[in-house]
Amino acid sequence: MNSLLLTGGRVLDPARQFDAIADLLILDGKIAALGPRLVAPAGVPRREVAGQVVCPGLIDLHVHLREPGQTAKETIATGIRAAAQGGFTSVVCMPNTSPAIDNAGTVALIADRARAEGTVNVFVTGAITKGIAGEELAPIGSLFKAGVVAITDDGHCVQNNELMRRACEYARMFNLPVMDHCQDYSLVTDGVMHEGYWSTSLGLRGWPAAGEEMIVARNIMLAELTGTRIHCQHLSAAGSVALIREAKKRGVPISGEACAHHFTLTDAAVAGSEQFWKFDGKGVQGFKSPTQPYPVWPAYDTHFKMNPPLRSVKDREAILEGLADGTIEILCSDHAPHCNYEKEVEFDYAPFGITGLENELALSLMQLVHSGRLALADMIAKYTVNPARLLNLAKGTLAVGADADVTVFDPELAWVFDRSQAASKSHNNPFYGWPLKGRATTTIVGGRVVWQLAPVSQP
Repeated sequence: MNSLLLTGGRVLDPARQFDAIADLLILDGKIAALGPRLVAPAGVPRREVAGQVVCPGLIDLHVHLREPGQTAKETIATGIRAAAQGGFTSVVCMPNTSPAIDNAGTVALIADRARAEGTVNVFVTGAITKGIAGEELAPIGSLFKAGVVAITDDGHCVQNNELMRRACEYARMFNLPVMDHCQDYSLVTDGVMHEGYWSTSLGLRGWPAAGEEMIVARNIMLAELTGTRIHCQHLSAAGSVALIREAKKRGVPISGEACAHHFTLTDAAVAGSEQFWKFDGKGVQGFKSPTQPYPVWPAYDTHFKMNPPLRSVKDREAILEGLADGTIEILCSDHAPHCNYEKEVEFDYAPFGITGLENELALSLMQLVHSGRLALADMIAKYTVNPARLLNLAKGTLAVGADADVTVFDPELAWVFDRSQAASKSHNNPFYGWPLKGRATTTIVGGRVVWQLAPVSQP
């Protein structure tokens, strides 16, 4: 069944500036009508969603599905189930698989497997360089013809500025955005956490914010030089936000994204729960609960090791300000699964990265909307129309005739993120046990319910 009538919800479509209590009719996988007191044809299921938000299907443009080659961590099947459970109808997978997505054959393999699963839409990015080695350009034209929506060496960063310039010029021929993991290796060296008070206190090698800011500045200059759209991934540093804010005022085709962990946590989390709540608790919205205590974790917990690292309170506030004023246009997870045994080592040796598809909506609501920093429609835009525009996707709207990709969520629903209920194959997530507020209740892709908290009632 790919037809459905949703009634009584608050329908929010930032792409058309629509915000009203209304019904949404889906017929044959397309949006058929939007308005008050709609009547569905005979046999079409009806679901009452009063008190909930109905919006275009959420898009996460930064996800690691790990297939091919790293299926012990995640598969396309488990990754997209996690996406559906988190309320996402579309994900964009990164190319740092094994082998890397640097040829048309690998693009086709992923597309075929995603179609076979038939849960959520999977869009593929191609590598900038062969093998993501940063030495020789990948066949960008062939990747474009195979269907990639962007190019990136995510997980790595092209250090050769001349090579990056040529990649931008090549990508512009096909109107492909270039997405960049901003990390200057000569500055970052072997750092494992943010360089500052806590790295010194804990005796861990520091990763300076300048290691990100240097590449953001490089990308701004290349975007201005080539006219190519360059998108800076997982921003974490205050200086990066300031650079992009100033460049956008000049009309440079530059953009950025932020992950929930970077605007929720700080580097104090690596020192353990006692220190984090002592120094940073006031900056985290909505975690106090009369029945659920604050979560507890030890110092040096590798679930708080990610790339780029958690940074200072000042950096977190700058990311929040950048989201509030529109400097940062897109929200995402950087969902990066790892096997348990990989994280169960000393902090220095653990891989960077955490999962995020299943809890990012709640964290975004709590930190941005419930805190009063951002209107609900503006937050939804960062998960729908904005990533769709960047990647030229025919998604992110509830316009009549559009694909019926729809997310229904309850912004006030209180819940605790339970590891045993997670859909991802990996469990490297620091937010298990946290009391959260706001959750997807129904995920609809092409008019078909692919995940729900409660069954759809029949007419």
